[in-house]
Amino acid sequence: MRKLAGYIFTPVHYLFFGLLLLLFHPIQWLCLKLGGYHAHKRSVDILNYLLTGTYCVMGSRARFINNENLPEGRPILFVANHQSMYDIPPLVWNLRRYHAKFISKLELTRGIPSISFNLKHGGAANIDRKDAKQSTGEILKLAQKMREQKWSAIIFPEGTRSKDGHMKRFAAGGTGIILKKVPDVLLVPIVIKGSWELTRYGSFPLSFGEKMSWTVLKPIEPAGRTAEEVLKEAESAIAFTAVPPASC
Repeated sequence: MRKLAGYIFTPVHYLFFGLLLLLFHPIQWLCLKLGGYHAHKRSVDILNYLLTGTYCVMGSRARFINNENLPEGRPILFVANHQSMYDIPPLVWNLRRYHAKFISKLELTRGIPSISFNLKHGGAANIDRKDAKQSTGEILKLAQKMREQKWSAIIFPEGTRSKDGHMKRFAAGGTGIILKKVPDVLLVPIVIKGSWELTRYGSFPLSFGEKMSWTVLKPIEPAGRTAEEVLKEAESAIAFTAVPPASC
């Protein structure tokens, strides 16, 4: 039934999703040129709120749960598992007050309306995974902004999406650099559940009626600990909280 309904509603979802990306590309450009960083960021926040709303077309519920009293004015490193591209909009919208920037693949900065523009001009660290020097330089620039502007960052330490919900091992990589270069950073794990099920049949059809959640877990103070220890604790917390994936 989920697959059958997916054939009907997936084209409608993609229509709304795509139109929003096309519409907000020039809006972002205008906001950046006329209002600078803050106006541009506001346009990106609104875009991602609306993109999250398109999940309803697929009968899906996107629930963001944050019962933690996270500090503002302090850089935060949000660490999450990664299941699909649908992980992104709820994170951007619900973490908007923390100025959270992604560590993303360089390939995404080309050819995708709105998304590519934001990655290039919104402060993300866009890394070439084949070029260690370039990747390190990008993350160091983000770390400097985190220190100076009190920005935050979002990273998926698995390195790639888990298409079946099973978590891959976390790699230190960019997480380790930020933990070392931003002394007052707070690490906050986020567990994502259910978004892989939306794409269980691939990009078409999407699965109808899936329930998805993003849950902010207890923050971890990195001070006095190695990056490996801190990341391992975050990985364990996310793995422990994650619901075992449903069978296809």
